Amino acid sequence: MKVMGVDSSTQSVKVVVRDAESGELIASAARPHPAGTEVDPNAWWIALQGAISDVGGLAGIAVISIAGQQHGMVVLDAAGEVIRPALLWNDTRSSEAAEELNAEFPDIHELVGSRLVASFTITKLRWLRDNEPASAARVRAIALPHDWLSWKLTGSGDIADLFTDRSDASGTGYFDSASNQYRLDLVEAALGHSDVVLPRIVEPNRFGFDDGILKIAAGAGDNAGGALGADGKRGDLLISLGTSGTVFAVSEKPTHDPTGIVAGFADALGDFLPLACTLNAAKVFDSTAALFDFSHEEFSHAALAAKPGAGGIRFIPHFDGERTPDRPNAHGEMLGITHENFSAMNICRAAIEGVLSGLAFAVEQLKSQGISTERIIMLGGASRSEAVQQIAAEIFEHDIEVLAPAEYVADGAARQAAWALRGSELPPAWPLQGSKVVPFSGVASQARADYLEHLRSM
Repeated sequence: MKVMGVDSSTQSVKVVVRDAESGELIASAARPHPAGTEVDPNAWWIALQGAISDVGGLAGIAVISIAGQQHGMVVLDAAGEVIRPALLWNDTRSSEAAEELNAEFPDIHELVGSRLVASFTITKLRWLRDNEPASAARVRAIALPHDWLSWKLTGSGDIADLFTDRSDASGTGYFDSASNQYRLDLVEAALGHSDVVLPRIVEPNRFGFDDGILKIAAGAGDNAGGALGADGKRGDLLISLGTSGTVFAVSEKPTHDPTGIVAGFADALGDFLPLACTLNAAKVFDSTAALFDFSHEEFSHAALAAKPGAGGIRFIPHFDGERTPDRPNAHGEMLGITHENFSAMNICRAAIEGVLSGLAFAVEQLKSQGISTERIIMLGGASRSEAVQQIAAEIFEHDIEVLAPAEYVADGAARQAAWALRGSELPPAWPLQGSKVVPFSGVASQARADYLEHLRSM
């Protein structure tokens, strides 16, 4: 039997079809999404339909599961119509709203596992209330991107049929993943009313929809889907390098970080997924490579040609503001430039060192929450770079296991679909496509220390 997994990310939708028993890849396809931090959800729906068509449609698919970008606010009226374009996770206009809600609920990290930053859905609801009150008053359902797409697939126009899973719900800012309950008091405080439908929580090995023909599993947030696709286990630290950079760990216990750096998310298995996220990762590499008209391979070669520390250049990669640390209005900086070190190879290396140092800062915050690390796994598009791999071992001062290129979020969704098909206690044990270990040389990177010093001076 065949199952389908979907990754509806910020930049594109990816679809994989796999054998439900063996996990063998049968087909895959991708379609782009519009750029920007404010997007009409119908663009995702059109892209998803196109990608599904590209792999032969839903005929013969036993179960489909959708993983999607977290936090995005999709607001619907009573008839199920989209009220306004979705505000995505990387839209920072709600940063002041986040500060207001944190002040109003100083123990919010205890209530929902996370102190709020602009990414969280609840902050976007407050922004909507304050800036578009007529739209806020019309809201009768709040969905996340994966919730809305799963609902669209059902063909239902009834907002009562919306469903989600605890991993994605844990990124809203109004869901407690320890009790698996929504906090309607927080919804009302943010939106101005709580007369809304919130998607019902579906167990990860169950169907959210089954009409005898089409079966749809619970789905997941993208990071939880990626952890499931990469077979992350307790004691694993996963570093994902895509549009954003994320570090997350599978944990038996929830976290409640009062600083807001570590988000207390849930995973797709029933455990927890404490996570820290930076807004700037692969796009920084892309922009730096474009500056010199380098291909990705040329960018990597140039970075490896430079010595560790990039001749003293310190690269602060906060191009789009930053989430870790919480600096939504920040800009990038390049410091320490001299006539001697101002070269393409040093700038390329400094860009990688800066991005990875930001993630190392995030890892330190995870460890402060009692998260122990036995293995570091790196995945995501930018992890394919040899320079990124080697510099990561220096920055994190640890051997790095680099997973073979694959669509791990979509694969995780497909694995969840197969799990729901079985209805078993544990998901199927599909083999990974392989990995390699990049050893730590034993010499720590000065770039990491320089970055941390800069953060303390801000």
